[in-house]
Amino acid sequence: MRQERHDLITDAATRPKRRGLWRDLFRSKDGAAAIEFALLAIPYFVVIFAILETFIAFTGEQLVSNAVDTMARKLRTGNITYNLSRPATDMDRSKFRQAFCNEVSILIQCSADEVATPNKLWLDVRSFTSFSAIPTTVPRTGNSTYGELNTATFGFSPGGPKTINMLRAYYKWDTVTDLIRPYITNVRPADGSRPNYFLIVETATFQNEDYP
Repeated sequence: MRQERHDLITDAATRPKRRGLWRDLFRSKDGAAAIEFALLAIPYFVVIFAILETFIAFTGEQLVSNAVDTMARKLRTGNITYNLSRPATDMDRSKFRQAFCNEVSILIQCSADEVATPNKLWLDVRSFTSFSAIPTTVPRTGNSTYGELNTATFGFSPGGPKTINMLRAYYKWDTVTDLIRPYITNVRPADGSRPNYFLIVETATFQNEDYP
């Protein structure tokens, strides 16, 4: 009888303590910062890397833009010519692509295969009878909403002195953490799915000087 009474007293004495332990456990904030960081780390680093990637992509756009301006100036002044029987300045399509790649080599590397057969970098150099005849939109395949870049009309046929010309460069910049940029363009698969790149487009239109 005394043993049973002792057990009841012991249980009654320890029950509040056990409840107190559970209450303290739920109220404890030890490790809360680590848990919060674990929950927020992934979106935090995605945002950070997206900012860095956007900065690098912007630098790439500026690099392509500067290359277009440089190569257009050389065409306009006769430092680069095409099919004029001038060995010192004449360039064919491959030589021109290699020269353009040299201008962007700080961030964009062109392999020998890329120079010979475009996969990411596309150049369209053509001569027109007037400025109004120069295309003003990005050529696309597919439906009216979405479509891939249409390269069927691209060529390399700059004119000679006093001709009107266009140099347009397209570069498919790969994206990793920048999830928004590929969606703000209609140059993507016809089904509207997210591409793994965004398209850099830079254009220069000019009339060649009357160089000798």
